[in-house]
Amino acid sequence: MFPYNGTDMSKILFVEDDPFIAEIYKKKFETSGLNALNVGTGKDVLRAVQSDTYDLILLDLVIPEMSGKDVLKELRTNPKYDDKIKIVVFSNLSSEEDREECLSLGANGFISKTDFTPSEVVEEIQRFLRQFAEQEKNGSHKADKEKSGLSKSVGSLTKRILFIEDEDVFVEMFGKRLRDEGYEVIAKTDGASGLAAALEGGFDMLITDIMMPSVGGHEIISKLRQTEHGKDLPVIVLSASLEEEQMEKIMKSDSVDRTFLKTQRTPSELVYAVNEVFKERAVRGEKI
Repeated sequence: MFPYNGTDMSKILFVEDDPFIAEIYKKKFETSGLNALNVGTGKDVLRAVQSDTYDLILLDLVIPEMSGKDVLKELRTNPKYDDKIKIVVFSNLSSEEDREECLSLGANGFISKTDFTPSEVVEEIQRFLRQFAEQEKNGSHKADKEKSGLSKSVGSLTKRILFIEDEDVFVEMFGKRLRDEGYEVIAKTDGASGLAAALEGGFDMLITDIMMPSVGGHEIISKLRQTEHGKDLPVIVLSASLEEEQMEKIMKSDSVDRTFLKTQRTPSELVYAVNEVFKERAVRGEKI
């Protein structure tokens, strides 16, 4: 269970081998209501999770004895460890390749040390904890509905989402989570086929990366808005590299419902945004 509700002391296993950095962050965590245990080696991580439970492991990649990636592999593949344990990588190694590899190995999130101040790291951790708590709550609720025979049927009421994204890791991560939520997801991995599908219609929402070779998200949205079926279609834009100002500009110029930095958000957060957009449209009485 993830007890974080804004006041409870959540237990964090903080993996950092530099004593000076560890002390700075540990104090910051604890003054912010997070109970943090610091360990400095990969083997210490494995010993710690066998002797106690944690709401989140904040895992550095460059640590003694075992690398963070090796620790991640061990925790995700060895059945003696709880497969529900939440792991967020916290590292200076934050290239796109590093992020993709960690996520593919089973990390639940990634925080770049160079992109966040200690206060911002605390905010990110609290955001992850809230998200994990929501996931657990939603999972329990879904299980209850399935047991009572009230689970959502897959049929004409299922929302169809066109998901245009050229990076396989994001297609897999975000697409799976959307499907788990009950949405039908049609994925296109290049702008040209994504544009063709968008123009053909039959979708309840478009989620598209803004930066793609050949045909980018701007062009897809622009042409979609010129069609009768697409002029009011809900749109969420993804990006890995655009600044916040640029994302806000996209929201205004392209009339999109949400913008999303995909490297800094979890799949469950995207699902939350999708659900919120549909709810907002329903409140306004718009037919989706």
